[in-house]
Amino acid sequence: MPHAPNRRTPATPSVDADNRQDNPLWLKMWRDNRTAEFHQTTVNPLLARYWHGQKLKRGSRILVPLCGKSLDMLWLAEQGYRVIGIELSPVAVKAFFDENRLKVKKTRNGKFTRWQSGAIVIWCGDFFSLQRDRLGHIDSVFDRAALTALPKSVRKPYVAQLRALIDDVAGVFLLSVEDVAKDSGQSATQIDREITTLYAEHFEIRLAHAQRIDAVQDGSPEPGFFVDNKIYQLNLRPTGIGCHS
Repeated sequence: MPHAPNRRTPATPSVDADNRQDNPLWLKMWRDNRTAEFHQTTVNPLLARYWHGQKLKRGSRILVPLCGKSLDMLWLAEQGYRVIGIELSPVAVKAFFDENRLKVKKTRNGKFTRWQSGAIVIWCGDFFSLQRDRLGHIDSVFDRAALTALPKSVRKPYVAQLRALIDDVAGVFLLSVEDVAKDSGQSATQIDREITTLYAEHFEIRLAHAQRIDAVQDGSPEPGFFVDNKIYQLNLRPTGIGCHS
């Protein structure tokens, strides 16, 4: 049975955004232009192929956490969606608008600088400092490796913060890249254990697509591994229902 949005307002997780050790490292990587390992220079092909399976209406508001200067945001806007990115680095945000030749309007909003061009808004500041009432209604979340960009110690608070920012009816379209040892016995269609650990309390998890590549073919120096590219569709559990496995 569908459940009404805004029936609960989860507390924002306590993370000291000002003293996060990974924040200076992330900012320095952008300043030093050391982004080749994670910034894709084309639209993610799995996004273009599978996104429309969610059957979202044009004008739906899509949250893109830890967005960098991803071209995926441009693609989402071209499909008729309103895109709300969140990014810590002002270098990344400026590069996104400059490189795509977008006229931008900047406004200061609390700890954040809000950059907007047409249907794309990027909140520049720390993800953990953002409050739900600034964002407004969110219809879906597009997460391409935002989770794995964070140290493991911050991943559980990241999921809790994401949960606090979105309405009960919003889903999460999660793209992940997982290294799997060839001798592990793990099948390509198995839900990753960390995904279950982090998300199962608040979300129902469905593996929508899995593609396995031999790490050698993917240019990895680790011949004993597969690289699994997966799409997870996460839907919030109804109020009061959790995972008790």
